[in-house]
Amino acid sequence: MFQDSITLKNRHLKFIKTVSENEIVYGLKSKNGFATSSSTQYEDDNGNPIELICFWAEKVRAKSCAKDEWKNYKVTEIALSEFMENWCVGMANDGLLIGTEFDQNLFGFEAEPLDVILELITELRSIGKDLNFRKFNGINDLENQIKEVTE
Repeated sequence: MFQDSITLKNRHLKFIKTVSENEIVYGLKSKNGFATSSSTQYEDDNGNPIELICFWAEKVRAKSCAKDEWKNYKVTEIALSEFMENWCVGMANDGLLIGTEFDQNLFGFEAEPLDVILELITELRSIGKDLNFRKFNGINDLENQIKEVTE
């Protein structure tokens, strides 16, 4: 079943809005780690698909994906500030991608972790929110440091 890129992008945009409002991101976790998939769009230097870790904005959507290869996974909450400063930054350093709002057929949006942080910062600003981070002095500091790395 093919899902067009517009549908996936719209689900991703809803993910950005929802997690910015609720300040919670959901993942699926087992004793072996978090639910991962392989990119269908990005390859490493050897032509292998890049690994991505999947995240959801709603507990019920994450739970609906805990079947088949993910049947032993449990839904876990991640605070948005922790997701941004630890998960996204760490995944960028590890060369991993973020998958958002995957469905039961494992179709979802694929994004670079630093791009996701910048999208979240834009949304947080638009709704007048800042976050408390451990390693950064608010979203402006985080944004400035990302821009230094990416430019």
